[in-house]
Amino acid sequence: MSKARIGTFEDLLRITEEPLRPIAQALRELVFEIDPGACEVVRLGYRSATYGVGSRQMIDGYVYILPYKRWVNLGFYQGVALEDPEALLEGTGARLRHVKMRSLEDVGHPAVRELIESALAERRTMLGR
Repeated sequence: MSKARIGTFEDLLRITEEPLRPIAQALRELVFEIDPGACEVVRLGYRSATYGVGSRQMIDGYVYILPYKRWVNLGFYQGVALEDPEALLEGTGARLRHVKMRSLEDVGHPAVRELIESALAERRTMLGR
């Protein structure tokens, strides 16, 4: 499968473990609730959906949904720049951070919404949008 293969969110759900589908769907709904104009790009080769202020993954993207076998990562492209008072963010990369979502209750945590809002604000500020 080519890493560049583009699909729909429904395609992504089809290749996601069945118990995790509601979590992935709830995350998508939360992103669109916060940013109704988000640009969604589903890269099936990466098994992920990126949300951004434009279609470029690492430049415009502020958050991504990446299902694994037992959880769904809510990832942040510029996660190191985000304030995280609840210490939810994990990762050791130069910029990327993520939060492991194991339940719908995790998705509903107020700090998750705040992280998404902060990530969106950071991208808009950095890109002058």
